[in-house]
Amino acid sequence: MQPTTSASNQRLYFLDWVRILAFFVLIAYHVGMYYVSWDWHVKSPHAGTGPEPFMLLSSPWRLSLLFFVAGAASHFLLRKMAPGTFVRRRSLRLLLPLLFGMLVIVPPQPWLEVVEKLGYADGFMAFMRHYLVGYGGFCQDGCLVLPTWNHLWFVAYLWVYTLVLAACAALLGNARIEALAARTAAALGGWKLIVLPALFMAIVRILLADRFPSTHALVDDWFNHATYLPIFLLGALVASSRPVWERMERARWIALGIALAGWAAIVAWHAAPHIEHSAQMMAIGVPIMRCVYTLCAWSAIVAACGFARRHLDRDGPARRYLTDAVFPVYIAHQTLIVVMAHAFKPLKLAPGVEALLLMVLTATGSFALYEAVRRLPWARPLFGLAPWGRARPASRIAKTDTCTPLRR
Repeated sequence: MQPTTSASNQRLYFLDWVRILAFFVLIAYHVGMYYVSWDWHVKSPHAGTGPEPFMLLSSPWRLSLLFFVAGAASHFLLRKMAPGTFVRRRSLRLLLPLLFGMLVIVPPQPWLEVVEKLGYADGFMAFMRHYLVGYGGFCQDGCLVLPTWNHLWFVAYLWVYTLVLAACAALLGNARIEALAARTAAALGGWKLIVLPALFMAIVRILLADRFPSTHALVDDWFNHATYLPIFLLGALVASSRPVWERMERARWIALGIALAGWAAIVAWHAAPHIEHSAQMMAIGVPIMRCVYTLCAWSAIVAACGFARRHLDRDGPARRYLTDAVFPVYIAHQTLIVVMAHAFKPLKLAPGVEALLLMVLTATGSFALYEAVRRLPWARPLFGLAPWGRARPASRIAKTDTCTPLRR
């Protein structure tokens, strides 16, 4: 995939910072899942609706942003190698951590889920015997599928999307992809930068959200695929387009205002007593709010990239360190949250104190794990780090070879 309209030598440090900051949002969000009324693996005795407006601040755009940046990073990697080589490298760097995560990192999460929700008392090793054989008897409606990837679903989806991107590159060739990238960049001028992607996402949400509820199971998750795959491919198409990034930078304040207004509307909608609304009102209100949701989501992505390009387009030791750390930290963080949240329950801490402890200790534990893993040659590939022979600091996104959802 070769660029046409761009500075192919442009350093996109700001996209690394977008990924890094998105990780810290991810820690806070998953800690928040312990305290809201929405279903999750374990729940706080204090769970309720109070924190939900703050969760809604990032939930419309958080994952779409990661897939958008993933597409950009994948474009630069694919530019340096043949599609077959790209697929082999991505498969090794994604599938090995996914398999290791499902076998070693993730199991404490469903174990504590059945402990808390079903009163399971046979211990972790007994649970693992059920886990490894795909036991389905914990619930009869398919509410707990074993083995599971839980938060590592992103890695599985990213692998599939990289296969699609590589297939497109192999089938279409550089010339056609260049032309498509140029047309895409030209189409996103002025107001269309915000409106066109948001409109596409709204159509997908209106048509598919009810028919294909989110499952993160890969094979039947058509609404999520129709949302995340196009935005991943869009990231790949505009990655080398300097004009698109410049437009995002110029539009950052407008995009931020739209995103915040959309967030306020979403919070108001969630707080409204929908049970009192007529079917006619819901038939009108739901499609409108789905348009608001996607406009909020895409505007937030534009704002995030625009502000990052304006203020964070620079290198330094912190960027290099954090860029390397984010994938191991991502793999570990949710299990640490679940285990510590369960362990804290007997202490009966105040919710605010407990939440702060969870965030601080999760970050500390995740980075401590990274510090250990990066020093062990045999462990590096299990956490998505390059082997010693190929490990190197990533000087820019166009040269990075670490496979991480926060880069993706």
